[in-house]
Amino acid sequence: MRSRVVAELVALFAPPACAACRTPLDDPREPVCPTCRRDLPWLRGALCPRCGLPAPCAPCPAARAAFDRAWAPMAYAGPARALVTALKFGGALALANLMSAQMAAAAPADLLGDRPAGTAALVPVPAHPAHTRHRGFDQAEQLARALANRTGLPLNACLSRGGHDERQLGKTRSARLRHGARAIQATGPVPPHPILVDDVHTTGATLDAAAQALRRAGASRVAAVTYARTPRH
Repeated sequence: MRSRVVAELVALFAPPACAACRTPLDDPREPVCPTCRRDLPWLRGALCPRCGLPAPCAPCPAARAAFDRAWAPMAYAGPARALVTALKFGGALALANLMSAQMAAAAPADLLGDRPAGTAALVPVPAHPAHTRHRGFDQAEQLARALANRTGLPLNACLSRGGHDERQLGKTRSARLRHGARAIQATGPVPPHPILVDDVHTTGATLDAAAQALRRAGASRVAAVTYARTPRH
């Protein structure tokens, strides 16, 4: 909570600056400068529907994952990486609106489009409770809430997370699994077709763990939507 308060005070008294490169902004209503907007690393062309990487991806790293498909609009690089950092570690919560707008605008029509009532919902991938307490928020929940407002899909925060409080950044998939990324459980009814929401798809271990929890609770099909996708690990 303290880090969130500090970030809000800095934003209040500091001159407006680009959330990605920190240069002064001509229009304080825009969180990102024109240069960084132009340089956003959009993932163009054909993407593997299973892992979200540029196709062909063989061997697909998500071939055995519990989620059926994964997608992200950005590569985890350049301004996109800076925006994730600003949201996750800098408390720039307004970025969730911008990032969700980019996700909603670029998503495949059958991913975030109309579904039969009650079948689909956006499910944020839960952060470790210690991280949420420290930051004062859960970045995946912020993204999912903003995405729900834009798409009309309901938000269902039906997952919780425990396990070891050890940062997963930079770890391999096997290391993430060993150190508690699998400690995710469903805490309430899950929709038949949940759509996991997170900031970054790295190795896919955490998304896989969340999808496994949803499957155990009765989900029949699971998708994963993130703001950014890292290269193959």
